[in-house]
Amino acid sequence: MPTCNADLVRDGFAAAVRGDYDTIAGLLDPDVKWHGGDPEAGCQNRKQTLAFMRGALQRTHAQLVDVIEAGPERVVVVLQPGGEPGEPLPPPRANVTTLRDGRAIEMVAYETSEEACAAAVVPGAAR
Repeated sequence: MPTCNADLVRDGFAAAVRGDYDTIAGLLDPDVKWHGGDPEAGCQNRKQTLAFMRGALQRTHAQLVDVIEAGPERVVVVLQPGGEPGEPLPPPRANVTTLRDGRAIEMVAYETSEEACAAAVVPGAAR
């Protein structure tokens, strides 16, 4: 049983990798937002977010690198996208996930983990 938000996110990512989107759906608020900085431009609800996640995981074959607690309601999720065979891996990406009552209510994508940590105000993050 997950005991903190970081554990919830780790369990959710593991569920997504094995294709268990019912578990993921249970971790997402019905009105969850997923975007790159403009809340009106990204996913606006659970259905859109699940569709995006399915496509993104199939396309990128991302691996979970780290989940960093960033306060009582936020975690930074660092992912390593897969690369093309024989090519160097692309740089890791990150998002800041805000959770309330055990459900993700917002996920904001960042180009780097440093940007995500700074946005989430993780102690010791680059500012």
